[in-house]
Amino acid sequence: MTKAKVTQHDRITLAVIGKLDNGALFYEVTPQEPLVVELGDNQLPPSVETALIGMRVGETRKIRIDPDEGYGPRLKDLLHEVPRPTIEKRLKPKSGMVISQQVERDGKKCVVPATIIEVNDETVVIDYNHPLAGHHLTYELTVLAIEEPA
Repeated sequence: MTKAKVTQHDRITLAVIGKLDNGALFYEVTPQEPLVVELGDNQLPPSVETALIGMRVGETRKIRIDPDEGYGPRLKDLLHEVPRPTIEKRLKPKSGMVISQQVERDGKKCVVPATIIEVNDETVVIDYNHPLAGHHLTYELTVLAIEEPA
């Protein structure tokens, strides 16, 4: 059943554009392939969910969220300096290159992306922070459909 305004626990269909403060696009969901979420299921940051409450179909709203609510702050302890010969066994390192690294989390091995941020004569500095960590994120949300919870 279609509703007039978004309320908590509604199933909503969205188009979303996510940009950084410098205008760089980091996320886009088009009306042709929309995002469908149920408010209250923790699929969206809390501020985004709050911004959607009261919106109508066809309405667009912008919201800016802090790093703490997005991908967290940039952490210095996630920068690792590795001897260059160790890296060069696998690849020729270049600043800005994204690589896959195997790490252990909670006793399980998993692969995570990491970014090479500096290449020196002796060492390579690898950043394990999420690329969006430390950034404010601006989302432009357009409600395409609203359905009452089942």
